[in-house]
Amino acid sequence: MLSLPNILTLSRIFAVPILVALLWQPGWAGYVLAFLLYSIAGITDYFDGYLARAQGTVSKLGIFLDPIADKIMVAAVVVMLVSTEQVIGGHPVIAGWHVIAALIILLREIAVSGLREFLAQLSVSIPVSRLAKWKTTFQMVSLGALILAGALPNWAWVHEVGLGFLWLAAALTLLTGWDYLRVGLRHMD
Repeated sequence: MLSLPNILTLSRIFAVPILVALLWQPGWAGYVLAFLLYSIAGITDYFDGYLARAQGTVSKLGIFLDPIADKIMVAAVVVMLVSTEQVIGGHPVIAGWHVIAALIILLREIAVSGLREFLAQLSVSIPVSRLAKWKTTFQMVSLGALILAGALPNWAWVHEVGLGFLWLAAALTLLTGWDYLRVGLRHMD
């Protein structure tokens, strides 16, 4: 049950409170440490699934925890980046209209989780699509760039790249959310 892939997944969950603490009132060092921890967590997201498949140790626990770990980490980082300010400049890392992209991502995560729970009661599973994997990749790159932008406010391009990927992730979030909803509606009375 506690295979290496599951330990990697659990490590992402345990990293979230540390990420939140580092982003709570970050200075330059807090953002840099948060970026490093977030990057390591993102790498474990890839390797937990890869190792589970390669070693033939895919488990029900891993299938259950992996999407939860992703959602917890994304939600916590998004909330912190909307509420904390860059080291220089004094404005939130995600602000203005860009908060809409962050909300789209958060709302879809909640809706798809509820849909998956409902469908699980009907013994219907919705496999993760290739597009959903791209959505996750864009989310991870976006949030990583935005954390790094908090530490490097004079490098405006890092912030712009992060925001660009945030909007790409939001667009893919809407597409994949619609795909999941369409599949789910077939199983509703």
